[in-house]
Amino acid sequence: MFAFVNLGIMIISSFLCTFFYVKSVHPAALEKNLGAIAYVRCKWYRILASVFELIVAVTYVGYRFVPLPIPVHMQFSWPYWVSVGIAMAISIPSLWIMFIGLKYAGKEAIAPNKDHTMYSGIYKRIRHPQALGEVFVWFVIAFLLHSPFLTLFSLIWFPIFYLFCVEEEKDLIIRYGETYIDYKRRVGMFFPKKSV
Repeated sequence: MFAFVNLGIMIISSFLCTFFYVKSVHPAALEKNLGAIAYVRCKWYRILASVFELIVAVTYVGYRFVPLPIPVHMQFSWPYWVSVGIAMAISIPSLWIMFIGLKYAGKEAIAPNKDHTMYSGIYKRIRHPQALGEVFVWFVIAFLLHSPFLTLFSLIWFPIFYLFCVEEEKDLIIRYGETYIDYKRRVGMFFPKKSV
């Protein structure tokens, strides 16, 4: 019974994380109706999204100890140390790029700010380093928990994080106009563009 409740919470929290995060990346559009308070509201949407993301992480741990009674192996067939090695190999580059993105985004990472200028640093090379790094954290957790099911479930985060980026860019075009459109032409979404 707990396994099904846990899975339900995992799925619902993933949806709510997605819902609130998408709402959080539209402050400029929301400002047209609400005024400057839109940025404060989007900050709270972002915090709510983070809370639901944390709940999903907790359900991953719950699943490891009480898995669903389905015909998928509870753990990988290889020794646990192999999963730890895979997790470390994924975590080093993904956490590095995520934290570099956070450094250059500053407070904007959690609290959208109307007066924030366009980014520098790694953002001159790729537009969404935080998303690129964070999406792989789910696989790090799944491998540390030695779970094939959680590794498969983690695949849902690829389209979710892509959606986050697409929705955020719609609002950034409203905020920065032609400057952002030109930035999109020059800078790759997740990987640097070749110089022309």
